Amino acid sequence: MEQVGWLLEDSAGWAVEGYSSCRRERVWGERRTEEKAGRKHWPVFVEVKDLLTLVPPLVGLKGNLEMTLASRLSTAANTGQIDDPQEQHRVISSNLALIQVQATVVGLLAAVAALLLGAVSREEVDVAKVELLCASSVLTAFLAAFALGVLMICIVIGARKLGVNPDNIATPIAASLGDLITLSILALVSSFFYRHKDNRYLTPLVCLSFATLTPVWVLIAKQSPPIVKILKFGWFPIILAMVISSFGGLILSKTISKQQYKGMAVFTPVVCGVGGNLVAIQTSRISTYLHMWSTPGVLPLQMKKFWPNPCSTFCTSEINSMSARVLLLLVVPGHLIFFYIIYLVQGQSVINSQTFVVLYLLAGLIQVTILLYLAEVMVRLTWHQALDPDNHCIPYLTGLGDLLGTSLLALCFFTDWLLKSKAELGDISELASGPP
Repeated sequence: MEQVGWLLEDSAGWAVEGYSSCRRERVWGERRTEEKAGRKHWPVFVEVKDLLTLVPPLVGLKGNLEMTLASRLSTAANTGQIDDPQEQHRVISSNLALIQVQATVVGLLAAVAALLLGAVSREEVDVAKVELLCASSVLTAFLAAFALGVLMICIVIGARKLGVNPDNIATPIAASLGDLITLSILALVSSFFYRHKDNRYLTPLVCLSFATLTPVWVLIAKQSPPIVKILKFGWFPIILAMVISSFGGLILSKTISKQQYKGMAVFTPVVCGVGGNLVAIQTSRISTYLHMWSTPGVLPLQMKKFWPNPCSTFCTSEINSMSARVLLLLVVPGHLIFFYIIYLVQGQSVINSQTFVVLYLLAGLIQVTILLYLAEVMVRLTWHQALDPDNHCIPYLTGLGDLLGTSLLALCFFTDWLLKSKAELGDISELASGPP
């Protein structure tokens, strides 16, 4: 009945106030409906706003950890390092332990970053929400890393036995499933902690338990000398990538509640995921190429320039250039497929104007073009410094992909809203200047 009364009040207001009031009341009604729907389905995201800031860095963990793992294992498979059963067991166990250490540390740091970014706009801090945020972040990172890590190992070993290049399979699957698994786990875990928020000891106990397990994972990871090197020197790329992704999360949390950015929460994982997936595939392929045909610190003759001409990155007959072209050609059809699926699921609540679709596809192309060029540059620079691109490039690039994707998507929504507002003002002007 409240809904009917609100609609009747709106109808009377429309008759008196005219076109502009009609539009305003409709917007208020949509906003009220969305807020009620949010409280009904995922109240934790309404009550703990900083969870939205966590989305890009936690989704980015698939690039920082799982896709890096997939790239490392693919390179090891292509160079024959896991053909021996004993060596295979050592590589698998040490890599799994490594990503658990990284997931625990980065999950906690992501929560701290989200809290710091959220504290900028608030004066008080709720200790219970801080505990919930930290526990949700750490547990989500741990479960997602373990599930995807085991899956990547099975895929790489299976691809090696079937004679298929794991670079073409493992990295895309890690990237694609990473979004779905991470977001699903975050929603379920945070909702669980929210339902049990009266238990004061639950969230601190979870954080403490994972902290005490960290030395165990470190001991297991030390079985492999290359993994020991990553444990000592591989933290900076992951942490910096997490910070970069957190700024994308800040953009999302600041825009998601505004009417002109309606639907941005639905498209953000798609835009960030597609960009991260494609650049991770390209980085993994270039890294494998260098591992097979060169030695660390020495670039092949055709890759001597640190800052190549963009045309050579996309327009030559060289194998990495051909791969970049193929990946770039996948952007538009891939985004159109995802857009259509989102429209089928969400219905009329999703922006589907031709202007927005064009802006959306243009943003996707700009994002992937920039990332593919940066991948070429960063792989050359890291290889020249005798660093492994699998461990140092993918985290940076996926973090940049999250920030670029979120920023460009927000710009698409704002531009589309601006163009619609101008068109509506033009309609109002025509009505005002018309005959009485």
